[in-house]
Amino acid sequence: MNNVTIDRSRGMLVVEPRGLNKLWGFVRRIEVSLSQVRGATHDPGAAQEYKGVRAPGLGLPGHKWVGTWRKDGERHYWNVKGGRDVVVVEVSTPRFNPLYLSFEEPRKVVDAINAAIAAIADQN
Repeated sequence: MNNVTIDRSRGMLVVEPRGLNKLWGFVRRIEVSLSQVRGATHDPGAAQEYKGVRAPGLGLPGHKWVGTWRKDGERHYWNVKGGRDVVVVEVSTPRFNPLYLSFEEPRKVVDAINAAIAAIADQN
């Protein structure tokens, strides 16, 4: 179910939707420099919050959200199934902020992203 990789050699966080999520969300790949990632958190309640206006994407309340939502002047990317295991990745890019992603083991993903950010900060 993981759709995020951390390429430390290039200093990138890469989000690649899998299967039909590419089609439903109109996004094939999101690449963000780790220097533009502010942090990641596990937010089990994020899926119950108001998401904004879907444009474009798939929204099946209580089950699946994939694509772009616009809220408060920002574009948010969602790739969430179910809703309890949501990782929120805060990024400072013009394309999306934040990224909402679901994982089977969200704490491990949060720890990996935050460790990669810390490693990049230590290099600078």
